[in-house]
Amino acid sequence: MRPGTEGEGDAGEPAGRGRGGSEARSASQSGEPPPDYEIPAERLPEGFVDTVLEVPKVPAVPRASATVVVVREGERGAGATAGSGAPRGADEADAQGGPEVLLLRRNRATGFVPGAWVFPGGRVDAADGEAAMAERWVGLTPEGAAGRLGLGMDADPPAIAYYGAAVREAFEETGLLAGVVGGGGRPETGLRAAREALLGRGVPLARVLQSLGARLDGTAIEYIAHWVTPVAEPRRYDTRFFAARVPPGAVAVHDEREMTGAVWLTPRAALARHRAGDLPMIFPTIRTLEDLCDFATVEDLLAHYRGRAIPRVQPEIVRTATGVALRVP
Repeated sequence: MRPGTEGEGDAGEPAGRGRGGSEARSASQSGEPPPDYEIPAERLPEGFVDTVLEVPKVPAVPRASATVVVVREGERGAGATAGSGAPRGADEADAQGGPEVLLLRRNRATGFVPGAWVFPGGRVDAADGEAAMAERWVGLTPEGAAGRLGLGMDADPPAIAYYGAAVREAFEETGLLAGVVGGGGRPETGLRAAREALLGRGVPLARVLQSLGARLDGTAIEYIAHWVTPVAEPRRYDTRFFAARVPPGAVAVHDEREMTGAVWLTPRAALARHRAGDLPMIFPTIRTLEDLCDFATVEDLLAHYRGRAIPRVQPEIVRTATGVALRVP
């Protein structure tokens, strides 16, 4: 995530920064069925429930975005972390083993869900879908990406740009190149320099990959979800979620301009910590973690989603007596 784009991490999620009004009516007073997800205020990012959302007369147009679940093979009971201390309330869940996912904690000074734990993500840039970037993929073509995401070849941005944005955001925010073919043996100093070229000087990822002698493995990244921000939000995103493999033992170095911590946990352990109040999250993060709980290996996870139909989800936010709830159509 480049500086100045603080609204995009986990971009499909409601930001909770709206104005008073109708869509955030009390779920208990609406006479409608109970919401699908309800989160007590104490488990949400600080200040999330202090505001109420209003449906604007002219809803904002959703921006094309990508969110990436960076996933590695886990060690049974390891609970490995980076930059956040030992996990609490997650020992039993971690003991079951399985893949680990990377969560990042947003800086409390940012305008978008400050203090929340999120997946890497951000807006799709034009360079993410250019021919030079498309040529860096092995096992993924513009036509294949378009078919997978259900977009036409004339879509703007093109479907393959969402994949490129997912890889770019992962590298920008964590220092990890997901699904690299070649170039993986580069010294750490070389990767740091490449990352700074991307973040600090705006060098396109295609050129960075070329300098590293790296290409991208289309079989190491899979499309897993599609969320659109509720119409009440002043900033809206049309976000494709991906899962992307990194090597076992991969170490994340979070971008301190936007993030204050990083943690590797199994999805079950992450949810256990959320329920204990240790990991404030919002809805699509929680839903995604729930969907990833039962896989034994990273390959099992990727294979499950390969070719599977992915529904478009545009939820509605409602207030409750104790927090905020999400109603999924």
